[in-house]
Amino acid sequence: MDAVPARARGYVAAVAVPAVLCLLPAPAEDTSWRALGLLAALYAACEHAVRRRFGGPFYPVLLAGAFLLPPSAAALVAVPAALLSPVEHRPALLRRVWRAAQPALAVWAAARVHGALGGRDAVAGSDFPYALLPAGAAVLAFCTVLTALDGGLRAAAGPVPPRRAWRGLLARSLAPVAVHGLAGLMMAALWRSPYGPVAALLVLLPMCVSWWVFAQYHRERAAHQATIRALVQAVDIKDGYTRGHSERVGQASVLIARELGMDDERVEMLRFAGILHDVGKLGVPTRLLRKNGPLTPEERRIIELHPEYGHEMVRGISFLGEARAAILHHHERLDGSGYPYGLAGDRIPECARIVAVADAFDAMTSTRCYSRARPVEAAVAELERCAGAHFDPRMVGALVRALRRYGWHPTVTAEEPARDTPPVERTARTGVPR
Repeated sequence: MDAVPARARGYVAAVAVPAVLCLLPAPAEDTSWRALGLLAALYAACEHAVRRRFGGPFYPVLLAGAFLLPPSAAALVAVPAALLSPVEHRPALLRRVWRAAQPALAVWAAARVHGALGGRDAVAGSDFPYALLPAGAAVLAFCTVLTALDGGLRAAAGPVPPRRAWRGLLARSLAPVAVHGLAGLMMAALWRSPYGPVAALLVLLPMCVSWWVFAQYHRERAAHQATIRALVQAVDIKDGYTRGHSERVGQASVLIARELGMDDERVEMLRFAGILHDVGKLGVPTRLLRKNGPLTPEERRIIELHPEYGHEMVRGISFLGEARAAILHHHERLDGSGYPYGLAGDRIPECARIVAVADAFDAMTSTRCYSRARPVEAAVAELERCAGAHFDPRMVGALVRALRRYGWHPTVTAEEPARDTPPVERTARTGVPR
């Protein structure tokens, strides 16, 4: 219990009190205890299987209870799952209370809204499409209560500021819960049909398949993120003076891509490109990356090989897509004076032109051992001065508009105080024209 803040424990207790009151059935309510028992057992089994394998909630059975049962009986459907499912983290009792109270209140609210709009009669009489209206209202009530309680717990437990605790929760959860609600409505309609509860169980089969596919997608995505984190950490360890640079270049690349109206898939790919643009530094001798004095022409040629090293390293990682081209060409310049191949104009891939601007901007606004951070306004002025020769004016303009809208907060990434070094050194390392 000591690991949970006192405010969070008090919040869970405060939520548990109305949840207990919701579980008390009114004597006049016509409760089908057989349906209640079957739904509670089915929900407990589904929750156990889904949480153990996929790590997320599974609401179709719970919402089917809201469509079939009176509010207090529907709230009882959630209780056995909370009591029987394993708890991986302590304190177990507090977590079980929360797992029972939160869905109980949500499904109670959903059942109240559904019943008030005549939804139970519509389900019993298979009155479609009218049955969709009360079901939709019930799903909205269910989702609203869940997110309101979740946000309250985040605010009580910290460290999320209270003003941000509820931000985006409802918007992110409404679509998935709506899909669960549609499956729950199908279950309820089949349950009330001549085919009975057995037919209702068939609705869960496609839901389980889609859930498995969704989980596989997220596992694959997590593996991608782990691969990228490992590569970035290796670069940060090797070149400690630019620690954090890769993540910020990824963020700046996202700002540009979104300002240009790219779709979410390309925006994500640009984020990967920005994060991994310097992965080729793993092939450059550490003494050159950390050298404080000017680079010799030979040393500069070795450092200029890092885009090719990076491309070779990630060439077999298929999910990176066009990000590989950005890694290879992010030091090309519009006038053809860049490296490694001296490409010019539109021959430089669009993704590389975006990362080039993001890379130069963060290099100028970050303090390193060989250069002090410039103000954002000075960095923007330098980018605009070099637009058309070194940088794509369209990409520079997109970054400028995004900075006006969202701002930028550069981070000092040096491990040592900045020292004055000749311009050639700064140009060789950052690619920023002087």
